[in-house]
Amino acid sequence: MKGRITAIGTTPVKGLRLQRRTEVMLTETGAADDRRFFVIDGRNRMVNNKRIASLLAVVADYDPRDTRLTLTFPDGTSVAAETRDGEPVEATFFSLSPATVLVEGPFSEALSDYAGESLRLARIDPRRGGVDRGPAAGVSLISQASVHRLAGLAGQPVDSRRFRMTFEVSGLEPHQEDALVGSEARIGEALVAFGGNVGRCLVTGLSPETGTADLPTLDLLDYRTGVGTTEPLPFGVYGRVLEPGMVRLGDALTSDG
Repeated sequence: MKGRITAIGTTPVKGLRLQRRTEVMLTETGAADDRRFFVIDGRNRMVNNKRIASLLAVVADYDPRDTRLTLTFPDGTSVAAETRDGEPVEATFFSLSPATVLVEGPFSEALSDYAGESLRLARIDPRRGGVDRGPAAGVSLISQASVHRLAGLAGQPVDSRRFRMTFEVSGLEPHQEDALVGSEARIGEALVAFGGNVGRCLVTGLSPETGTADLPTLDLLDYRTGVGTTEPLPFGVYGRVLEPGMVRLGDALTSDG
């Protein structure tokens, strides 16, 4: 299997808008600084877009050189500061309780004002990584052809950012990426072992710009029911980084899968 990287997406804060990148360093836990931070509510539970869809309209930028985070809100206002660790907190991240600390600075107040409820910004233990399945799914990938097939069913263009994948790749047939599961692939300088399919939820029906529900994605993906994949309604695949390395737009994907 051969393809080429046509899009790269990460966000430093889980649940905020996915940003397009020209390159990314893959580490043992996934894309460097991807989902380094996450948002918790007043009960110390992780907040995702199922709970507050409008967080998708907030843009986060992070500079690892000075650990400076900037949050820009839809009205154009922004807050920015160095991210300093505060007090530890026992937060719930899905069904897990990874080592977590609150992040000092103006971020929690700004997010709370925007959402209309008490929210706090937290930092997850970097050894775990911030994606849902941990380092086992530090990388995710979907083919352009799969997205185009869904767009054909929808009768309108589909912005692939709504699926929040690390990589989009050209040169494959629709859902040919399924064949990567159980095999390894060289992506740019990195080596990735793909372990499963990404099952989809209601969040994919939200606009990646505003959080507004604008596409019946799960209904459209009904054609993927019963195809013998690792998760229901599969759309894309996930994997673990075996050999860290840089990946840039235009880099090749090669695999015997």
